[in-house]
Amino acid sequence: MMKDVPRLKKSRVVCLVLLIVSLLVWAVMAAPVAGEPQSQKKNQVTGSEPIRIDSDRLDAYNDQRLVVFSGNAVAVQGDKTIKSEKILLYYKKGESGTQKVASKEVGKTGDLERIEAKGNVILTQGERVVTGDEAVYYQGSQKIVMSGNAVMRENRNIIRGDRIVVFINENRGMVESTQRKRVTATIYPSEKDEKKK
Repeated sequence: MMKDVPRLKKSRVVCLVLLIVSLLVWAVMAAPVAGEPQSQKKNQVTGSEPIRIDSDRLDAYNDQRLVVFSGNAVAVQGDKTIKSEKILLYYKKGESGTQKVASKEVGKTGDLERIEAKGNVILTQGERVVTGDEAVYYQGSQKIVMSGNAVMRENRNIIRGDRIVVFINENRGMVESTQRKRVTATIYPSEKDEKKK
């Protein structure tokens, strides 16, 4: 009977990891591109689509409330994909301040503090591709920060900066520069606009 306890904890951790990665994929891919009308939010992630996560290794640190996918980590749901060298999932401390995961807490995405994707991060959905050195999703503020040579591409349009910040609940984003490098945007008129001329 006692031998089943570690197996049960492991399966709960895996379930929690799948739920949290689902939240990350939804948050990043549901965020609109700058200038995209709210009504055009299509292909949003629904709970009915399965998520596949592949990596060379998965480590769960219950005492630290941390799960790490490392080595070519890839999360796929429908037409949405996140690739990076590592994906780290951080959980909030329990109400009593302890860091252990109680069995009642496992599986709640509300316990998520933040998700970090590190090393050659690539987020894709259809024609939309966002790349950078690191991406962080903050659960509490519903914010995504892509940093380190951040580039957003959709079709031929390209926006470059040091950081791209998306405020999910506010349906807005911003691109920040550094002192040495300014934000650049190359935007092509749509074929519809060209035909009107």
